[in-house]
Amino acid sequence: MFAGAINKFRLFMKPLEIVQRTPKTNCGECGHSTCLAFAAAVTSAGAEITLCPYIDLHGLETRATSPLRDLDDLADQVAEEHDLALVQHLQKKVSPLDFGSIASPLGAEWNKNNPDILYLRYLGQDVILGKTQILMDNDTVVDPRDQILLYNYVHSCGGRKPDNTWIGMESLPNSISKVKTLATYCEQKIAELLSGKPAHVLMDLGGLLDGYEGPPDLSSSATSSLVVPVLPMVPQYLLFWEEEPEEGFEPKAKVLFDHHVLDFLDLESLVFSAERYAERLVLLMYNYI
Repeated sequence: MFAGAINKFRLFMKPLEIVQRTPKTNCGECGHSTCLAFAAAVTSAGAEITLCPYIDLHGLETRATSPLRDLDDLADQVAEEHDLALVQHLQKKVSPLDFGSIASPLGAEWNKNNPDILYLRYLGQDVILGKTQILMDNDTVVDPRDQILLYNYVHSCGGRKPDNTWIGMESLPNSISKVKTLATYCEQKIAELLSGKPAHVLMDLGGLLDGYEGPPDLSSSATSSLVVPVLPMVPQYLLFWEEEPEEGFEPKAKVLFDHHVLDFLDLESLVFSAERYAERLVLLMYNYI
């Protein structure tokens, strides 16, 4: 009975919730290269959570058998089916593209011996993108939302190169509804993560994300700052201000984008890319500590 409950619980837990229950050592005994890849396989591909011999299962039986979970499971299933259908649609849209001609505008690499494959970086990870499959650090990309983001990026075929002209989400057209989403799922999470940490921590983590120091004219008042090329032509400039209790200021983070970013991603994909940025920082912080 408990095994059945565990199988059911994986439908509604998020990958980071599972990662928190692993030793976060990336030992590979589960068959995946990292604990995050294992967690994504459990939540999105139906892998058994017990493949990790060190997983902490305490409290999951109660959570899995909650009567309120049926509607959550159904909603998750519908959302996943929608995302998978969108992945297939995008695969059809990129299928006729000449990868050789769009590689450079996308900041990707291309080899004439494998003409239907692009090689690029995504949040410090190596991506091998084919017209029917994507590998990330040699693991299958199991979360369809990552596939949607990457295929949308490729389908843009490139655009104007970033030129260090930075703007907030609120300055992009038709972004009113996205500003709060970005704040909730990216900026607030990062502010909580960095609060109380030494200023150099952000740069240390950024080194694992291909990050670099941003222009000082924007970061002069910030506690720390970092530019990360989430995708080769989609840099995101993170500014963080530590809390100042005496002044009544809470910790704050702000993400800025290149003013031509919509040449490469639609708003929905852009917000998701920032959410992934925050999630990667959280995961790297666990390993850093």
